This record gives sequence, structure tokens and C-alpha cells, in this order.
Amino acid sequence: MRSYRFASHAAVLLIAMAMWSYGAGNQNVSLASRSGAVDAQAANAQLGDVVVGRDSTIIAPISIPVAPLPDHRPIQYTIKADDTLLAIAKSFTVTLREITWSNPGLRQPLKAGKLLWLPPVPGVVVQVRKGDTPASLATAFGTDVPTVLGFNRIRATDLTPGMHLVIPIDPTVGPSLSTGLPADPLHPEALVCPIKGAKMIQGFGPTNFALEPSYAGYLHFHSGVDLLADYGTPILAAAGGKVTATGMADYFGLRVEVTDTYGLVEIYAHMQDVSVGVGQVIQQGATVGTVGSTGLSIGSHLHFQLEVGGTPTDPLPLIGC
Repeated sequence: MRSYRFASHAAVLLIAMAMWSYGAGNQNVSLASRSGAVDAQAANAQLGDVVVGRDSTIIAPISIPVAPLPDHRPIQYTIKADDTLLAIAKSFTVTLREITWSNPGLRQPLKAGKLLWLPPVPGVVVQVRKGDTPASLATAFGTDVPTVLGFNRIRATDLTPGMHLVIPIDPTVGPSLSTGLPADPLHPEALVCPIKGAKMIQGFGPTNFALEPSYAGYLHFHSGVDLLADYGTPILAAAGGKVTATGMADYFGLRVEVTDTYGLVEIYAHMQDVSVGVGQVIQQGATVGTVGSTGLSIGSHLHFQLEVGGTPTDPLPLIGC
């Protein structure tokens, strides 16, 4: 939305002072000039963007929006056969994070006929639950009460369980944790490298490396990226969220699973030890444990995996790797 420009109080004060000074220093103004017989320059004095017309009328320029104002209602989209999250995101100019954030519990593959909620502006669609208040919603999403009520054009008394609201979120700031702290203070809406400056030794996707298990019709498939690091190297949270699992797990060995504020899941595997507990809320950049070589692993490294709707997804780019 374009902003509207109005004369500031300071500009108005300056003009008033200038007019008073002009009148005080010109006591012998002719009767003709008082009657309106003035030239164009005298009729319209200008200071910056503000124009003073006849009879000291202050004229402030106003920008007229040339694009339609955004719809404040949440978008409802019914999934069609062969739809993908990437295609839907591109079609509605939203991010994968905004889709998963607005649709808790979303799983892939997508099911035709299922309804998706999408935000019309950067942010999230929230379904109001029993006990929610404008203040609690504002705190949970790192905004303020006037934004929650004003954007949705409602009053506090209109809030009822089951209704859907759009919560605009500044992409440069990102969402907050349940503690009220920013979830991703380092790089909002991005994943940071769990090991700063680490070299990637294996990427995401089909591979000839026989140690990798079969997946998605491929004989061998690597479900994340491997980052080279020495034993005991600290592992940092790529995104802020809640720790939803720790401990030994199949090929992963000792691992930590974090469900971030957008509903995406980051898995840190082959660890030597863990420094967080299930249910703990952590910010982006917090230490979750150290590098090891547990599980299906040859040598010390970190296997980092991103899951969107329960499906392994390429986590790149990782800022700082």
C-alpha cells in the first residue's frame, strides 16, 4: 500500500512563522494587495511540499494510490489433483512457510478437495481458539492489538472461536516464539548454517552412495545435506522453534528434531551429545548439541534434514555454509 503524505506539524509551524514575519516586516502593504490584486508568486508561497494559497490556505499534496488496496480477507483455496505446495505458493505469491504456518498439521502428498488457508499479505492465517484474546494473539505472533483488530476490521468483542484472522507479519522481523522473543533474530524467514562456514560434502537427492537407504522410488536417496565438522563441534539451530524430539532414531543415530514457528521440521542427526530437551523453546542460533558419528554414519559430520508436511525437502540455501 502506498502511504499518504500530509503536511507535518513542523512544516505548518514554519509556514505560520514565515507568514507572521512577512506581515510584521511589511506594515505598508497596499490596499490593492489586500483586495486580492496580487501576482501568482505572492498568491502561492511554497515551503517544501506544502503550498500556502490565498487567504493563508494550506494546501498539502496527496498521493493517490494507482494499485488496488489488498484484500484483508484470508484466501481459501481448494486443493486440486496434481497440485504441489511449490505450485500453489507461486500461484498466490506466498511462501512455503506461510502455507504450512497457516495450515497446522498439513501433510504431503496433498489431498485433492482439502481446503487451504492462505494469507493475502506477508503473514499467517490463524483460527481463533477458545480463550484467545486480541492481546494473546498479538503476543503470540509478535505484533500489537491494533494490528490484529485493525487489519481484520473487527472489535475485541467480535472475536469468536472458529473464526479465521489474518495476522500481518513484517518479513524483515519474522514471527515470535511463545516466550515473546523473536524466533529468528539472525536471518528472519531463512535457515542459517548449523555449523558456520562448514563444507557440504553431500547434497539432497538421489545418490550412488550405497550406504543411503531407498526412498521415493530411488534405490539410494539422501534426505538432507551433510556438513563436514570435527567431533564435538557445536551445532546451532537453523531456525527458532520448539524441540519436538531427541534421542536415538534409526539411521539418524542420536538426533534432535525442532519444529520451527512456521511448522517446518529441522532434524540434526549423527550427534555426539544433545544439549536441549523436548518441549524446550529455542531461538535461531541456539546450541542444540555437538557433532558426532552415531547411527548410519562414516566419520564425524552433521546430517541436516528439512521436512515440509512430513516430506524431506532440499534445505538449501543455508546462510553461512
